[in-house]
Amino acid sequence: MQIVSALFVENFALRQAAGPSTRIDLTGAFFSMAAPSPVPVTIDPHLVVLIYCPKADNGNAVLEVVFRAGSSIDDEQLARNVSPFTVEPGKFTYRLVRGELLIDRYYQVFAHCRIGASQWHLVPLTILPPVNETLKQPED
Repeated sequence: MQIVSALFVENFALRQAAGPSTRIDLTGAFFSMAAPSPVPVTIDPHLVVLIYCPKADNGNAVLEVVFRAGSSIDDEQLARNVSPFTVEPGKFTYRLVRGELLIDRYYQVFAHCRIGASQWHLVPLTILPPVNETLKQPED
């Protein structure tokens, strides 16, 4: 099996098309986000992982996603999700992973994704300072 794509998204929906064929609507894909409040803060970005299963495969595997404070496997682990799944050989599937990450500084975190013991697929997410939503009112 292989990871076709992994993205942080705001919204994810499936719909049927002629054939029958399935369409995946991904909206608000992002690689950075403003923290909702000053650090320390907990964020919960949604990561969608699209997976293809070749016809010769048996269709059973495990997706592992480790959120780390850097791109190295030696960097601090912030959260981990392990999810067994089954997919019909020759087809695609998806997994939606929500990380609950305690952020103590503004920096780049990485979702390290893999199927079984395969090579890691990295998805970066840059955490930015919060946006000041207080707009200065124009003077009369």
